[in-house]
Amino acid sequence: MALREAYAAGSAGAATRSPFPAHATTEGFVSGYAASMVVDGQITGVLEIGHRASLELDAEGVAFLETLAGQGAIALATFRLLTDLERSNEALVRAYDETLAGWGYALELRDGETRGHTQRVTELTVRLAEAFGITDEALTQIRRGAMLHDIGKLGVPDSILLKRGRLTDEEWAVMRKHPIYAYQWLRPIAYLSPALSIPYCHHERWDGHGYPRGLKGDEIPFEARLFAVVDVWDALCSERPYHLPWSLEQVRAYLIEHAGSHFDPEVVAMFLQVVDDGDVPRVREAGR
Repeated sequence: MALREAYAAGSAGAATRSPFPAHATTEGFVSGYAASMVVDGQITGVLEIGHRASLELDAEGVAFLETLAGQGAIALATFRLLTDLERSNEALVRAYDETLAGWGYALELRDGETRGHTQRVTELTVRLAEAFGITDEALTQIRRGAMLHDIGKLGVPDSILLKRGRLTDEEWAVMRKHPIYAYQWLRPIAYLSPALSIPYCHHERWDGHGYPRGLKGDEIPFEARLFAVVDVWDALCSERPYHLPWSLEQVRAYLIEHAGSHFDPEVVAMFLQVVDDGDVPRVREAGR
């Protein structure tokens, strides 16, 4: 890496010196040096020093400046490499999340009664989690879990999933396997296993009478307790083949009545506060 003397004001006849740069005059510099910052044969920058008095570097000074330029070049190259890697990672994460959204949409295409449901419950669950102070990676996993909450229904036969009338006991037994299907499908995927709590546990009940494992109280993962309230809220507010949409007053009364049995009472209280704050995702009719 060759060091070149960049400028020296008032030095007549110095043919090897570069033209005196305008910024040096602005800053009051009268002498200076510059060293190229080179990585893999490519100039990535220039390290320049300016001095407000006449400066002549000796061999040791030149070597020191070249060393600084070399270290700076390595640091710059490393920064650019990490920046490119971060951008690639962000693009990959976006692609993964778009794929998850696509899975959710595919289920909605199959099961018209839930159209728009996934987006609404995801947005509202994230808002509820934020109200509890959840941030960063934990919030990301909650968002992914909410998007995939009913993915296990892909394993439920159409004759059961799309049935207009009431399900028989045998059909309910099959329907209640969908959280297990979700666990079996998602658990081996390292990227998605941290988001399993909602798909696997959102049908558990605070009193222990839910499914698939009959978890009770704090045994139920907190994110699943959050989602359970949001999921029922959206279902009752929406038009379904088996019921007309309830009024907001009716749904509020239902959540309050079932706090401590179906739902975590603390979650119900916070959820109603979030709802009272307004800007809740609008429930659209689910018609086919």
